[in-house]
Amino acid sequence: MAVVPLTDLADEPDALTIGRRIRHLRTQQGMTLDELAAAIERAPSQVSMIENGKREPRFTQLQQIAKALGATLDDLFSTEPPSRRAALEIELERAQRGPLFDALGISPVRVGKGLPGDALEALVALQREIDRLHRERASTPEEARRANTELRASMRAQDNYFPELEDAARELLDAVGHAGGPISQRVASQIAEHLGYSLHYVGDLPQTTRSVIDQRHHRLYLPGGSRGAGFSRTAVLQALAARVLGHTEPHDYAEFLRQRVESNYLSAAILMPEDGAAALLAEQKGRREISIEDLRDAFAVSYEAAAHRFTNLATARLGLRVHFMKVHESGVIHKAYENDGVRFPADPLGAVEGQPVCRHWTARTIFDVEDRLSPFSQYTDTPAGTFWCTSRTQRTADGEFSVSVGVPFSEVKWFLGRDTPHRDVSRCPDETCCRRPEGVIADRWEGHVWPAPAPHASMLAAMPTGAFPGVDTWDVYTFLERHRPRGGDGD
Repeated sequence: MAVVPLTDLADEPDALTIGRRIRHLRTQQGMTLDELAAAIERAPSQVSMIENGKREPRFTQLQQIAKALGATLDDLFSTEPPSRRAALEIELERAQRGPLFDALGISPVRVGKGLPGDALEALVALQREIDRLHRERASTPEEARRANTELRASMRAQDNYFPELEDAARELLDAVGHAGGPISQRVASQIAEHLGYSLHYVGDLPQTTRSVIDQRHHRLYLPGGSRGAGFSRTAVLQALAARVLGHTEPHDYAEFLRQRVESNYLSAAILMPEDGAAALLAEQKGRREISIEDLRDAFAVSYEAAAHRFTNLATARLGLRVHFMKVHESGVIHKAYENDGVRFPADPLGAVEGQPVCRHWTARTIFDVEDRLSPFSQYTDTPAGTFWCTSRTQRTADGEFSVSVGVPFSEVKWFLGRDTPHRDVSRCPDETCCRRPEGVIADRWEGHVWPAPAPHASMLAAMPTGAFPGVDTWDVYTFLERHRPRGGDGD
């Protein structure tokens, strides 16, 4: 994944936009293609390729073109198309060069001045509808589960460690002079300022969003009041991470998930810098006292954030194979990762999220523990081997969750909590393990009960559609309109 240079995050015009601006300025001047080519001492065919966005001009060529057209470089570098027709031409050209158009096997249309305006309008409208239908088809629950499965496999292949994101986090922290220790809200604000953004805490942030970036005015809007309590650092860093990584509107659910993982990873790498976190964990391993609680406390983050971060560094920096689970009190997996051979429950597509966890696993038994203040650890004998897990619970607006980190029995010697007396046996996926009761209870109730399930509203629906699934675009746009600075910048 390419990381955008941290010193320049403004939207850059692409070759296609620059070319259309050159053509627009040339025709405004009443200059022919041959005349412009002669003025910059280039062949007309070369200028034509620049205007059509098929060749990216060098900076010296752009200086020559600007001089010949009596324009400035700012005129050429503007990200705004020069006219509605130019905007439509650019949109159609981009679509024809994209993977969806290519996959359909349709021959591209020559987009030039000979293409009638009504035909151009119709082609762009058709392209938008095809793109909408493709997104809708790609956003079914089946496709979402498949995308999640592929993403988890990709994470496992590199042990959930992304060196380029670690480097990006290190560069940001160096830029604001952070010497070590927990990241304060002030440091997060300094990072935002370094990247050219001002922070604005508001009480009317759209309910379907965690933050909103106004790229036009370089503003980052965050929830104020009780809604924003306790997570403002994380929200700031996750929002800015998307800009650092050069994320654009996702074309499908797989890209949306990948972008979310990258943003979360980068923000965690800033909150818990690799050098400091890895040194702490290595020291703990040397004492055979690895503790997620200690990692949490050292960097003033949540237990879940520390557990996630541990999975980033455990294999790459400590040589440990691990697994992670976040499980709802109902027993359903919310998030999971593994590279240690543990076998999570999965559907036929290999999707783990949404599957019920065995009642005998640590992620479930912790809900029955009275002492919620002390760390809880347990050994579980499974068909895939014996695993040790340490777990914590956390209460959220969506209910109570357990967050668990575990390792195979051979690796437990490095962890605090290895002397736990708690042990259980799981025979899952054997239904007699915990899915279907036997004996007197089964005989008494089988055939005499009819429970009414409480299905989620989206059980039969497609995944939320749009570039950002689940986000109410109308709400976001009207919010930005309410808060936009008045005067200047075309406002």
